[in-house]
Amino acid sequence: MNGDDRGGEIEVRNLYKVFGPRPDEVLNQIDAGAGKEELLARTGHTIGLQDVNLHVNAAETFVVMGLSGCGKSTFVRCVNRLVDPTAGQILIDGADIMGLDADEVQTMRRTRMSMVFQRFGLLPHRSVVQNVAYGLRVQGVDKAQRLERAHRWIEVVGLQGYEQMRPSSLSGGMQQRVGLARALCTDPQILLMDEAFSALDPLIRRDMQDELIRLQQELHKTIVFITHDLDEALRLGDRIAILKDGQVVQVGTPVEIITKPADDYVRDFVRDVNRARVLTVGVVADRSGTLPLDTSPADARTEMRERRLRIAFVTDGDRRYRGSVHEDDLSAAIERGDLDLGRIARKSGPTARADQPLDELLAVSAGSAVPIAVLDERDRFLGSLTRQATLAALAGDPDQENATTE
Repeated sequence: MNGDDRGGEIEVRNLYKVFGPRPDEVLNQIDAGAGKEELLARTGHTIGLQDVNLHVNAAETFVVMGLSGCGKSTFVRCVNRLVDPTAGQILIDGADIMGLDADEVQTMRRTRMSMVFQRFGLLPHRSVVQNVAYGLRVQGVDKAQRLERAHRWIEVVGLQGYEQMRPSSLSGGMQQRVGLARALCTDPQILLMDEAFSALDPLIRRDMQDELIRLQQELHKTIVFITHDLDEALRLGDRIAILKDGQVVQVGTPVEIITKPADDYVRDFVRDVNRARVLTVGVVADRSGTLPLDTSPADARTEMRERRLRIAFVTDGDRRYRGSVHEDDLSAAIERGDLDLGRIARKSGPTARADQPLDELLAVSAGSAVPIAVLDERDRFLGSLTRQATLAALAGDPDQENATTE
């Protein structure tokens, strides 16, 4: 249950899916510019996906999102060939699965991919442990081994004690835990999750998101997660692809989606997002305002005055944080003849880690008279969190964001 190194990279090239009686015959009309509504009115065909090109890294959580009808569920079903694309390539670790016959597709689904559905898809007449072990049974794993593995996964998802219950006796959140355990029990490289949490109540849904994040930190699977919920996408995704009318509008990290929307469609999508929950301290940090440890107090004061800094941060040759200095501290040190900047610097101010969400530091930032030093796990200085940078990030100031994310 510690993951594997068997790959799981997915590359999608020029993928099309057209629904209708003669999809191949209308591809040229789509390439000529026929839109979704025009094609439907003219030919009776519907565009599901249009020239989709995406690359999913092994072991990343890749979220595909968009409004209802945008093609996201069609996309994930094309990846495991539950839906056959009209044109294009789908490569798993470099091998095009479009050339697989029906038996080979079944083998791929049983051994390399698992899917978690919105409506759980559990077998109502089987117990929890039988549902979890079902994929192994299909693979031909002997009973003792598959039950042993199923019991381990039931424990991992927090359902020990419910092994012999039927799905109808469980809550929605518990049923989805069974579905997740069943998907993981076969140890797939790739986990496909189609609106897996959208049928759950909000609190249970957040619990399941937490569970998925926890499991992914341990397992390092390739996860393709489909959702229409932007908050869920931003919380779970290493990267996010936004679809509109079957086309990819933007691909990026949560921070890139929020701070650099590709067009008005994405901009409208992210308008009401709580930016403080998405942006990390490291993204917002101001990279200016540092002094090398070997700087003399006199030179440090001169440089601070030239740069109009009242406070500067002192770093050593390895960029490790040694404290902050105020211009008044430097003046006092010069008067008494102290030439050691490290002795003058103080570590009394607040610090933060670069990966902390900005909302965790809002109260600290508002109540601190000095900027917050932002450090990595080795105490190397990455920048400072100033009130100005914080307010600019929350307000969506593109100039400030560009300045602090370079």
